[in-house]
Amino acid sequence: MFAVIKTGGKQYRVAANDLLKIEKVEGQVGDIVEIGHVLAHGEGENVTFGAPFVDGALVTAEVVEQGKNRTVIAFKKRRRQNSRRKIGHRQLLTTVRIAEILLGGAKPTKKAAAKAEAKAEAKAEAAPKTEAKPEAAPKKEAKATETAAAPLFKTPKGEPDDLTVIKGIGPVAAGQLNEQGITTFAQIAKLSDKDIAKIDEHMPFSADQIMDWREQAKDLANK
Repeated sequence: MFAVIKTGGKQYRVAANDLLKIEKVEGQVGDIVEIGHVLAHGEGENVTFGAPFVDGALVTAEVVEQGKNRTVIAFKKRRRQNSRRKIGHRQLLTTVRIAEILLGGAKPTKKAAAKAEAKAEAKAEAAPKTEAKPEAAPKKEAKATETAAAPLFKTPKGEPDDLTVIKGIGPVAAGQLNEQGITTFAQIAKLSDKDIAKIDEHMPFSADQIMDWREQAKDLANK
């Protein structure tokens, strides 16, 4: 059986266990979300169409991941007006796995995985606990703190460069880069695509911005 659903202003043809990315819906990983805008459903050649939606039809999906799409740049320039405008947009996306296609007002049978895990944890807490070593938890917390505080890159030796010379890097951005171990033009010029993906994931800069900085840094590093 398949269904045609509408969410985020777009339409999708889905079937059970299909994995797809849609515009962001609220929910934690493992939650079951309901999509009530079902335009059509069918099996083989038997298709039922709604007007515009099918009464009593419902599609449920499990949230697999919350993420973002790649950055889209919109650039506008007015000739002879000294006017330029550059805007970036990064669409929030939710990856879901279709769980059930329900008809005739049927209720969902699958429950959120996160809630099931919470119940399991509650049962584990209710059960008799074995004696735990008092120093185990503080050591784990200390390691987690050290890992979180570690910069993304190793700071090179020598005098740092003024990163604000690169167009698009202001004082605040330069400070954030320095905190992550990025201090010189040569270091930015040698960033690999893997390094750029790491910065894109952990810092508030898009991959397109960092690639532009890399090209400018190549020229500055050779001077």
